[in-house]
Amino acid sequence: MALDFSGQNLRGRNFKGGQDLVGANFSYADIRGANFTNANLTGANFSHAKAGLQRRWAIFLVLLSWLFLGLSGFIWEVNGNVVSQIFDSSIYNQIAGWITLILLIAFFFVTIRKGVRSGLVFFVVAFTGAITTSIVLVGAFAKNFAGDFAVVSSKVFAAGIALAIVLAFAIAAAIAVAGGIAVAGDIAVAGGIAVAGGIAVVVAETLTFSVVFTVAETLFSIYIAWQAMKGDEKHSLIRNIAVTFAATGGTSFRGANLTNADFTQATLKSTDLRNTILICSCWHQAKMLDRVRPGLTYLQNSQVRQLLVTGQGQDKNFDRQSLRGINLKKANLADASFIGADLSEANFQDADFSRAKLKQTQLDGTDLTGATLTGAYIEDWGITNTTKLHGARCEYVFMRLPTKEDPDPLRKPDNKQEVFADGDFADFIKPIFDTLDLYHNQGVDPRAVAIALKNLAENHPEAELEIVAMEKRGDDKILLRAKTAAGSDKSQLSAEYFDDYNQLKALSQSQQLLLVEKDKRIISLENMVDTALKQPKFYIQGDTNMSDISGINIQGSSNVSGIAGNSSVANLGTISGNVSIALNQLPDLPDAEKPGIKELLTQLQEAISQSADLPETDKADALIQIQALAEVGKSPQESTKQKTAKNAITMLKGIFSGLPAIASVVEAGNKLLPAIAKLLGLG
Repeated sequence: MALDFSGQNLRGRNFKGGQDLVGANFSYADIRGANFTNANLTGANFSHAKAGLQRRWAIFLVLLSWLFLGLSGFIWEVNGNVVSQIFDSSIYNQIAGWITLILLIAFFFVTIRKGVRSGLVFFVVAFTGAITTSIVLVGAFAKNFAGDFAVVSSKVFAAGIALAIVLAFAIAAAIAVAGGIAVAGDIAVAGGIAVAGGIAVVVAETLTFSVVFTVAETLFSIYIAWQAMKGDEKHSLIRNIAVTFAATGGTSFRGANLTNADFTQATLKSTDLRNTILICSCWHQAKMLDRVRPGLTYLQNSQVRQLLVTGQGQDKNFDRQSLRGINLKKANLADASFIGADLSEANFQDADFSRAKLKQTQLDGTDLTGATLTGAYIEDWGITNTTKLHGARCEYVFMRLPTKEDPDPLRKPDNKQEVFADGDFADFIKPIFDTLDLYHNQGVDPRAVAIALKNLAENHPEAELEIVAMEKRGDDKILLRAKTAAGSDKSQLSAEYFDDYNQLKALSQSQQLLLVEKDKRIISLENMVDTALKQPKFYIQGDTNMSDISGINIQGSSNVSGIAGNSSVANLGTISGNVSIALNQLPDLPDAEKPGIKELLTQLQEAISQSADLPETDKADALIQIQALAEVGKSPQESTKQKTAKNAITMLKGIFSGLPAIASVVEAGNKLLPAIAKLLGLG
């Protein structure tokens, strides 16, 4: 039974390494100064709990920050004396004073605009330049170079060392102010500033210039500290040090397992969360989450912290961020961008992803139960068989990111008047990821691919292989995905396929042709693989209805079947449109009386599209061959493309051979194919 500590005073208690705290209830408990290092707190409830520093530690750290501020006040006054040398009668002291003043003002300016790191780099470079300039000036104007150089260089060097010390204390003062804010808030900081200013005035006595300068430096430190604690990334170094300082002696969860832990409305100031496991931890309305020591967890990002607390991420950009294991249940993420982000193992139950950009988003093990995905852009998103889509609400999605020319790219369902019925989206998208993935990473042999797939289907009819996608990867690589029956051993199927493929690839073309004979279905698959290698497109088939171009079924123990039927092929108009695009990319010939490859293929396309004798499956197959020929027509001299053209023409002849000789499409084929072959250098 889970332990119940709800409402108890647990200040300073030691739960280090506790293994019996799974599901423990710490709601409304005072856990300031408690130690949960390396504890297993899976499913623990910390809602409304109060973490942070115990009172004695808070007082100690505030006094320590005052000490730094007081010491800084003294050092600032000393620096004011150095700068006041610009009014001295000695030219050497004036040079040192002016250099100090100029460097200090420049340091303040660069630090405010670019941050402490940039300010320090600037100081080193500028100080080196000041030394060099002093040498040049002495060499140009001094009568006694050796003597004057020794005096000036010593003055400038001493001023530089003094200035470096002052800048170090200015940064320390900023850290002290920020630390005071992190520990005890504005009142403690005001007291520390009063201490610093009082010391400076007492030391300076009547040196008005030094007092003014000290006040300026004090205001500088206050401003930097304030900006750092507000979350300004330029001053993150100051903030990180201040938070580390403030977390000393606070509540520690370092190395603890906080999977599914609930911190709803908990106060978390001065809490150490380094190296913790934060899978699906809940931070809704947590207080002072920006004052924790996050380590390398997702809590180090201020935008993510705000999202976790409020649940409002609409129209925000989270591109390429690692949000693995984040809990955003019921969050508003409409119009947000997660391009390339890692959302694996995260909880997005009932979240709103309307119109969100999910391109290449990793979603392995992500819980999208009941989430709204209407209008989301899901190009190449990384769902797996562990992604939970049960009850996901989605009327339509887009398979590509929008552009000015095409604001609704590849909408699914294709008909803009149609939407997914309840529960249909999960069924629509599921076949895409439950597949046997056959990745070819070296020179691909389309014919060997086709034969190896045919053999695999015949040898394993129980696997019910069905090609659902072909995707080009790089210049000569291809990923082929095939749907399999539940329980199929994908490892065995993959190993057997590649053993056969590599043997077939080693055969000569004539030996391969003996295996193919006149099987137009293998030739069709070969051409599709070849076309896929030439175009960065998806070739998808099956119940998904997502393709640009139809796919091929591999069913039963027979062999590779023809192009899929009406229920599973892509829209014929889409295929014809792709063919038209390919034809339009071919050049026009200036001689209209002598038709070129573009004109001949266009005539054949029209004959096929208008034919009443061809069923739609054969039309789709024939149009794919026209597209393959159009791609060859762009550079027909390449030997590999001539092989593609020859296969495409053979395929077309095979399709037309079963029709009556008087069919218009047959007459067009008999007239146009020889001319096309001649123009492509095939005879």
